[in-house]
Amino acid sequence: MSDVLADTHAILWFLFDPARLSHPADAALTAASRTGRIFISAITLVEVNYLSGKRSFPYSDTLAQLVALVSDPLDPLEVLPLTLEVVLAMASVPRDEVPDMPDRIVAATAVAHKLPLVSADSKIRHSSGLNALISVVW
Repeated sequence: MSDVLADTHAILWFLFDPARLSHPADAALTAASRTGRIFISAITLVEVNYLSGKRSFPYSDTLAQLVALVSDPLDPLEVLPLTLEVVLAMASVPRDEVPDMPDRIVAATAVAHKLPLVSADSKIRHSSGLNALISVVW
């Protein structure tokens, strides 16, 4: 199996704008959708809910679509909750390298579950502390 955790942009682009994905990110997400699971952090749903209220957000009705996908037991998309393990794993995500709280929660979710993280975020991709713990795909 080829399970991965996708950050907010990665899952939105995979589902609604795949041309924005890098080739390795698309390959990782496609493989996970076929032979494993694509996980997202619960904070991704919170972010999409928040972003959906902005006029500049280009993806309409995505929250409802994401909720429908994660609610379907046959779909490979699954939400990982914010748990005590994720909170404790945040200590291993260097704050000076990944300062944004939602990004830290997504990264900590990947660390806590020992999953590769698909992310276009440059701070996540260039975090030497995070990359020592998990694989970051972009």
